Amino acid sequence: MTERTTTPPAPSLLGALGRALGGGLVMGVALGLGTAAGPRVADALGLSGFAARLVPAVLVSAVAVPLVMAALRRGGRSLTSIGFGDPMAAVRALLTGAGVTAAAAAVVLGAGTSAGMLSWSRPDPFALAAFLVTNGVVALLLEALPEETTLRGYTWTALRGRFGGLVTALGTTAVFLVVPGLSTVVGSWTARLVGGDPGPVGWAPGGQNAADYLFLLTVFGLTLVAARTAVRGAPLYAAIGTHLTFLTVNRVTFEGEKRDAGWHAELLDPGAELLVPVYLLVAMAGFVAWRKVGRRGPYSRPRSPSSPSSRSGGRATARRTSTSAATVGRRSA
Repeated sequence: MTERTTTPPAPSLLGALGRALGGGLVMGVALGLGTAAGPRVADALGLSGFAARLVPAVLVSAVAVPLVMAALRRGGRSLTSIGFGDPMAAVRALLTGAGVTAAAAAVVLGAGTSAGMLSWSRPDPFALAAFLVTNGVVALLLEALPEETTLRGYTWTALRGRFGGLVTALGTTAVFLVVPGLSTVVGSWTARLVGGDPGPVGWAPGGQNAADYLFLLTVFGLTLVAARTAVRGAPLYAAIGTHLTFLTVNRVTFEGEKRDAGWHAELLDPGAELLVPVYLLVAMAGFVAWRKVGRRGPYSRPRSPSSPSSRSGGRATARRTSTSAATVGRRSA
């Protein structure tokens, strides 16, 4: 007599949506608290420079990641269930995310340079290496790790248990778009409580143009979902690698001089800012191709949800895209 197996029922619609929004709520609260209270804590401790920048980053991860872990434990699950995995798979996924994104950026920014849209400074290898290390640590703790854990991890998994790949990708990205605005509200309240100056409240941080910022955030969010669905083992690390590479490339290219990164580009054409969403779209296509190849590769695993596609915007966003690109994902190193 053979034993019949049954597929567990899909979660309820309200349950899936509630958990998905919960991931965004956790990230928005953690980001607002960390970025508002962190500088006050650093000042109280007499910290400056890299140490002072590290405090808000640690606070954001210290709030966001444990809250997700607690929610998972309550449901009898672990971090593995939302896309984390064993060390070897994690390294492969991280390198895949970083490599595809870096290659796309190199091709598109290189083409822009050849077309006379960008002019690069003479690199300072030691300053650049120092920036890559310090920016990488702060960006990981402030943005890449907590955002991917809460959004492409917890939120994406909650929606995928109920919906197909396309709806899950769009829903996860929609929650991603709400996080910056929510964080400005929480940050404003927190700043008042700790005696700081409350920043502006809005859909985009720092008083940026909301339409430009949200457009770039949409393309970025879809790229991160594409990265997360491109690999089988420890897929969330692919999104983390993509996130870190995106932030690093944009901060060196567009803010390298201000951040003392040791290398920067001068924009010779206002259309150069649109190279950012273009290289994200190229990276997205790369992840889709990687996923298709991976189905037949040696690390192929049971079927995973499909990744999304997106479309680029018009030239009307060009003037402010570089500012948004350098700060998408939040305030960093």
